[in-house]
This record gives sequence, structure tokens and C-alpha cells, in this order.
Amino acid sequence: MRILAVSDVPSALYYDNYQPGCLDGFDLILSCGDLRRNYLEFLVTMARCPLIYVPGNHDDAFLKDPPEGCLCADGKVLVVDGVRILGLGGSYKYKPGQCMYTERQMARRVRHLALEMRLHKGFDILLTHTPARGLNDFDTLPHRGFACFNDLMDRYEPQYFIHGHIHRSYGPFIPQRTQRGDTTVINAFDHCIIEI
Repeated sequence: MRILAVSDVPSALYYDNYQPGCLDGFDLILSCGDLRRNYLEFLVTMARCPLIYVPGNHDDAFLKDPPEGCLCADGKVLVVDGVRILGLGGSYKYKPGQCMYTERQMARRVRHLALEMRLHKGFDILLTHTPARGLNDFDTLPHRGFACFNDLMDRYEPQYFIHGHIHRSYGPFIPQRTQRGDTTVINAFDHCIIEI
């Protein structure tokens, strides 16, 4: 399976400088949040494959008016061609907002998914907006990761943990790919191509 992961800013390659056919060959698009509705609708229309998203901290409008043709994975496990995707959108709470959570609130969301994760015998991809605590995050509240995401990786050992929120333009040493145990961690800022 060939996956295009996107997050935070529209990729010039797949939008401003779009060339017909450049989205051919993808089996799935995963969005980690903070992308405009019209960009997601453009991608799902031109790629002609499923697009699964989780909301970012700036996506409160999606709760009432979600992007057409796209599937929201927030707070559930979705299965596409046998690949199990667990979605948990939003960021660490640093101001009022519907897509922001304290550590305790996010841990509660994870606990509510325990039965669904057991029924699916785990998951292959953890799809979030925010990174895990201590893994590609910063100490400031707006860019802090969730410790409960580390617990999920340790317990279920998904093949991939794909997140956004931490723009690689913030500094020269922000990696796109890292490893935590058996899990490949991907910062999907702008875009990243993944082969499963």
C-alpha cells in the first residue's frame, strides 16, 4: 500500500504546482490536521482513493462542516484494505478550543477506545495531530505532546505513528522520521510518502 501523509500546510507539489497524474498510484491519503477543507477535498477528488483525517487544533469548524468525501478517524479505528488506523485528533490544551485536550482528557479518550482496539486486535497506524511527549515535541504548552501516545505505542507496537503539528520549518533539526521501538514515527508536516 502506498500512502500519502499530509499535515499543517498544503504541499505545493500536490496543490499549487499540481500536475495531472501526480496523485496517481496512492492507495490512501492520511491527514494529520490543520489543513483547509478545500485542500482535503481537492486531494480526495484528484487522487481517487480514500482520505482519512483527524482534526488539528485549528479545525473546530470540521466538527460542524467536515470536508466532503473524506473519512474522520478521530476517536475510532478505521480499517482500509486490512490496515487498521487509530485516530486521535487535537492538540494539548493551551487556550479554549474544541480540539484541544489536557493530558488527562486525552488519556480518557484512549481508555474509551480500549474495547474497539481489542476487537480489532490492535492497530497498524496511530494517526494523530500532536506528537508524543518527549518525541518530536517541545516543552511549550502549544507544542507539547501527549504521554499517553507513548503508552499506546509501547502496548500495541503499531508499525507507524504519524503526526503533524510540529512544523519542520520551526528549526533545522526537526526530523521527518524517527524510531521508537518497533514503531516508525513520522512527522507528516507538508507531506510524506509511506510504503506498507
